[in-house]
Amino acid sequence: MTIDLAALPEDFLWGTATSAYQIEGAVAEDGRSPSIWDTFSHTPGKIDNGDDGDLACDHYHRWREDIGVMRQLGTNAYRLSIAWPRVMPGGDGPVNAKGLDFYDGLIDALLEAGITPSVTLYHWDLPQVLQDRGGWPVRDTAHHFASYAAVVADRLGDRVKHWTTLNEPLCSAWIGHLEGLMAPGWTDLTAAVRTSYHLLLGHGLATQAIRAAVPGAQVGIVNNLSYIEAATDRPEDVAAARRLDGHTNRWWLDPVHGRGFPADMQEVYGVELPEQPGDLETIAAPLDWLGLNYYFPSTVADDPTGQAPRVRTVRRLGVPRTAMDWEVDAAGIENLLLRLTNDYGASKIYVTENGSAYPDIVRPDGTVDDPERTEYLEQHLAACASAARQGVPLAGYFAWSLLDNFEWAYGYDKRFGLVHVDYKTQRRTVKGSGHRYADIIRAHGRKRRNAA
Repeated sequence: MTIDLAALPEDFLWGTATSAYQIEGAVAEDGRSPSIWDTFSHTPGKIDNGDDGDLACDHYHRWREDIGVMRQLGTNAYRLSIAWPRVMPGGDGPVNAKGLDFYDGLIDALLEAGITPSVTLYHWDLPQVLQDRGGWPVRDTAHHFASYAAVVADRLGDRVKHWTTLNEPLCSAWIGHLEGLMAPGWTDLTAAVRTSYHLLLGHGLATQAIRAAVPGAQVGIVNNLSYIEAATDRPEDVAAARRLDGHTNRWWLDPVHGRGFPADMQEVYGVELPEQPGDLETIAAPLDWLGLNYYFPSTVADDPTGQAPRVRTVRRLGVPRTAMDWEVDAAGIENLLLRLTNDYGASKIYVTENGSAYPDIVRPDGTVDDPERTEYLEQHLAACASAARQGVPLAGYFAWSLLDNFEWAYGYDKRFGLVHVDYKTQRRTVKGSGHRYADIIRAHGRKRRNAA
């Protein structure tokens, strides 16, 4: 598939993304304390096959090798997350020097390899000690998060300028506290709504802390958004699509853009927000960029007896699906990029995650064939390039994921990596999709040089 990359800027970031708990392992080494995901993954019945993140990809010991893999792909950026319990094992208070040293060395090595680090401060691994004190439903957690952000920014900010406060707060709030399918495994609407509020408050407070510590910091937030359509034109289904848009998209976008929390969704939830004077202004701290994580669209119908937001997903026939049973529809990413630009006035956007899980074919010679993932990558990059031609200020694309890894409640069965990991030997092998990504990156570089 030929992709027209001409509209992408010369300084476009071509990256891959990971998260600490999914790849690092070493969960009890060098002073790291347990996170809520350590607790959740060791709770019987929560993770497929009884898997856990204790070893994962052993990135804590193999990070030099992994930087070598990034160089093989030709990427110029890497989105990583910091493990809060590795840096501040008590959640607040004393700093673990060995934890910060690990990230310090990793950042230096990335820069030496010509790879721009993009640091995410929270990718769901709340220290368990803070969960024991109430977790995100408690306001204090937002302030502890800001203190942790200040510590990391102070240490790394002389070299790191690209910062993400939160990754996919929707998952932390709705899937972790309402649906119970992610850590901490609660099913409590009131706790979920309070969690959503305090996550965004924490985002605003952390944004202030980063900017105080890092001159010239570029700070953003990453949301997983969905392009949503009603299954029919019945008014009930149209209203259901509007509710899901509020639940999935507007609840997370409106407050950080100074619009407050959507009134229609507050009515749906029926939970009083724990608002204090000045909170909404803090939450709406100006953003330098927006991050979009996109995987699949949603087609929905009304479900009047279901839990908030009272919708049910409708399975479209004849639509290709990934191993996660997610629909493949690249038009969704283009539509969302245009919406962020036109409806929210985004001045800079990164696709911070986009990828697909498929069963990989390991050939007898050890190479890994994954044509479906390659096609998914091509289709979505073509959609991104189309959005850029229409004026979307797209500044970078981070493929999910660099490595096959611990895929949360799905354990190790679902593989998203551009690089195959043999979990028994920890051997890394660039897949066909990884080689194709490298080709696309090189093609963009050639076009920009020729244009100059």
